[in-house]
Amino acid sequence: MFIDGAWLDARSGRIMETRNPATGAVIATVPRGDRQDIDLAVAAARQAFDGPWSRFKPYERQVLLLRIADLFEKHWEEISRSDTTDMGMPIMRTRANRNRVIGMLRYYAGMATALHGETIENSLPGEVVSFTRKEPVGVVGAIIPWNAPTAASVWKIGPALATGCTIVLKPSEEAPLTPLLIADIMNEAGVPPGVVNIVTGTGAEAGAALAEHMGVDKIVFTGSTATGQSIVRASAGNLKRVSLELGGKSPVIVCADADLDRAVPVVAMSVFANSGQICIAGSRLFVERPIHDEFVERLAAYAKGLRVGDGIDPATEIGPLVSLRQLERVTGFLEAGTAEGATLVTGGARLTEGALAAGNFVAPTVFAGVSDDMKIAREEIFGPVISALPFDTLDEAVERANNTPYGLAAGIFTQNVTKAHQLSRKIRAGSVWVNTYHAIDPAVPFGGYKMSGYGREGGAEHLDEYLSTKGVFIKID
Repeated sequence: MFIDGAWLDARSGRIMETRNPATGAVIATVPRGDRQDIDLAVAAARQAFDGPWSRFKPYERQVLLLRIADLFEKHWEEISRSDTTDMGMPIMRTRANRNRVIGMLRYYAGMATALHGETIENSLPGEVVSFTRKEPVGVVGAIIPWNAPTAASVWKIGPALATGCTIVLKPSEEAPLTPLLIADIMNEAGVPPGVVNIVTGTGAEAGAALAEHMGVDKIVFTGSTATGQSIVRASAGNLKRVSLELGGKSPVIVCADADLDRAVPVVAMSVFANSGQICIAGSRLFVERPIHDEFVERLAAYAKGLRVGDGIDPATEIGPLVSLRQLERVTGFLEAGTAEGATLVTGGARLTEGALAAGNFVAPTVFAGVSDDMKIAREEIFGPVISALPFDTLDEAVERANNTPYGLAAGIFTQNVTKAHQLSRKIRAGSVWVNTYHAIDPAVPFGGYKMSGYGREGGAEHLDEYLSTKGVFIKID
């Protein structure tokens, strides 16, 4: 683990394995940190926050972030291969994330010198000057999932450094290797000891200890809604600030006037990308009835043509699920869909032929004949599974799309600009994409409604999550 600028084993001496999900082979062991290690990391982060790091000027933090961005660019192939080997994301996708991740670092670098309070006219008697200061919240505890280790790490570390916070990052036990590689890059960039700390371990041991730690000023978490709820409860000890990006069951609405040639591949990859292991996956597909059958047929044909295999192969479009446990979860949903009466159009099973036998591979799956109350239409699957549902009117589509406890994202396909505006306004979700999907930019806030969490990542609002506002009054007469 990386604590206070040094590489350490767990205090307990325990380790845990991480496996290649395409082959099942053990590729590394990492320390299994627990409360002792979290205590050590938080103490290091606090010492750094109160020490030399507090004297870094905005320009100096900006220079540091730009240096980190340059090193990410230098090491990008190594980072890409690490993500692919550890969690299965196809190398074509990890390589393609380059501009987004490096763009985030450079955006935060720009924002480091743009943080400011404001002078406020008050109505107090006499001459009193009043203004606000934006100050770093302090020690940040960050807990990230396994489905996008590089982007998730940068989405936490970047704003912490830009605002002058320090951070303890707990990566998922399913994919800890890239965050450790990122720690090495932080060291190479000259990040002062204790500013960035990486503690590997399980959620139940290291993650829970970080969430409830009295020395942590803020927790930022990406993951399941159930775990997010437990983190909120754990944060009550010192009422630490919390921001959460949680699960989703995102609707995609395809209107009869949509450009089908354009819509089919985008709708398919809204779910099948990263084998469906995406919080914003457009897994509930509402298709206007006149085009429903044709659209589902074309969608199934597209799914059948996707190449499934080891993510390290540049030709692979769909990689494995991250673990055997996730494989069992997804295949359980496939069985439930059939048992509840949905029509399996394509896919629907684990792939075990030839080189796929040892990995956690599931065929891209399309269900039709799905009703809103079926398990596959209600619960987050986190696998390559689309549920197609016909609709007759736009009001009906909106009502059914919003009939979910989640509100992370949504997609709309129409060539009618009026429909686009009407639907995007009525859908209760933090991100709405029209005639596209997965569009995420460093300057645009991202986050959820309802049980998909609160707080935003991206944009100026993201930096505010890491800042406290102080009001100052100075009497000058």
